Amino acid sequence: MNNMEYNDIYPEQRESVVTVKDWLLVMLLMSIPLVNLVMPFVWAFGGGDIPDSKKNWAKAMLLWALIIIGIYIVLLVINVISIASLVDSY
Repeated sequence: MNNMEYNDIYPEQRESVVTVKDWLLVMLLMSIPLVNLVMPFVWAFGGGDIPDSKKNWAKAMLLWALIIIGIYIVLLVINVISIASLVDSY
């Protein structure tokens, strides 16, 4: 490779670090109603200069929200079926 070094071929990519101040701001925004519903979508799928760690965190939060909603739906269906069977038995 004719005097070319590894860093010349594959330059080191520096990602911006999410500071403690940024995380405190994220926590503050996530405690505000309605803003906490919109901002994870903005951070996960929005463009701009959003660090990958914040994007991944937002995607994980949205995935957890979907899992919890799915569990609630399953429990709701189970409760409706059990209440319906109790009503039919009388």
